[in-house]
Amino acid sequence: MAAALLLAPCSALAQDTAPQVDLLDLWRMIRNKPAQAKPEGEPQGRMVAAMPIIGRNPTSGFTFGVAGQIAFVAGDPKTTRMSSAVASLSFATKGDILVNVRFDAYTSDSAWLIEGDNRVYKSGEGVYGLGTVTPTSARIDADYSWLRVHETIYRRLRGAFYAGGGLLIDSHTHVRPSSVPDDQWNAGSYITYSQQHGLPTSSQQSSGISLNALFDRRVGEIDPRSGWMVQAWYRMSFNGFLSGDSNWQLGHIEARSYVPLGEHPRASDTAAGGGVPAKHRLAFWGFTDLSSGVVPYFDLPTTVSDTYGRSARAYIMGRYRGEKMAYGEVEYRGMITQNGLLGLVVFANTTTVSNLSSGEKLFDNYAPAAGAGLRALFNKHSRTNLCIDFAFGKDGAKGVYLAIQDAF
Repeated sequence: MAAALLLAPCSALAQDTAPQVDLLDLWRMIRNKPAQAKPEGEPQGRMVAAMPIIGRNPTSGFTFGVAGQIAFVAGDPKTTRMSSAVASLSFATKGDILVNVRFDAYTSDSAWLIEGDNRVYKSGEGVYGLGTVTPTSARIDADYSWLRVHETIYRRLRGAFYAGGGLLIDSHTHVRPSSVPDDQWNAGSYITYSQQHGLPTSSQQSSGISLNALFDRRVGEIDPRSGWMVQAWYRMSFNGFLSGDSNWQLGHIEARSYVPLGEHPRASDTAAGGGVPAKHRLAFWGFTDLSSGVVPYFDLPTTVSDTYGRSARAYIMGRYRGEKMAYGEVEYRGMITQNGLLGLVVFANTTTVSNLSSGEKLFDNYAPAAGAGLRALFNKHSRTNLCIDFAFGKDGAKGVYLAIQDAF
């Protein structure tokens, strides 16, 4: 009986009536439990997913832990967008501890949106210097403790348009070399940049506020069936505010678009959580970060700097850093099984950053990457996928990623 869930008849798909099946359905079938009667596309109460974290990188070594997601609708599903939160706790053989709590929560009728990006890391990253042409051999590993508290609240003003503001704090303390001698550390990019800009070197603090705007026309939030989203924010950090070390600003503009190919989603996709997707889709993602003022080194625009850390797959956090950054990605999303249980993705992305001291401008050089992955539909009501991706970039960069919900 379980095998019957993996494939739906082609004739059923042609009639657009193939039932959606997720891993929870498969587990109930294995246990001979009755199927849930809740209609597809109509959210249930709280929808929870969890999976292990397993990975390895040259800085942290072998990493293990657990990640979980909760999704819910706080009001009438016809007028209230779906909320979700992802939390994770991971450890590494080199002593790293990483705690993440990130969320997007909508109140009833989507009147308010509250976003959070909160992290506590005892970790570090490789320091390569600024620009898109920094060689792999230039890497110096740095250790630090990192506290991030980013809380933003939006008010829906009209239709799909939201505006609001946030409090943003980033604190890097106990910054030190991981293994290199002091003379090599002192000649490296972090110390050189910090001294040139009058910043302390053992710790650097940023505290300030942001002004935010969002226009969201996506169908579904966790795995959008179609539609688009544009958002922009302007961050202002102040010297002396909550121990901030300098005055600096950063402007961010971002766009995402989701395009069904061939078969279009059914009308039920307009409900919170979405319904049956088109069998083939394209997803596009692009953003630009432009900074000014005296930006602390680790707060400069860099790869893997998005809230959920899913941009620039193939590269590690901090691999390419600069005063300005532009990023673009396209991803194909397709079904392997007719009932949506299994899927695949193929993606390509590229990053470009600036280095004012060397004269390198945006779009002078690029760091491209590409890869592919598999998807298993964990919960058809929240449209939550369990994901595994394999990515490859220039200069031998590569990565394997296990995650809950898609990259964007």
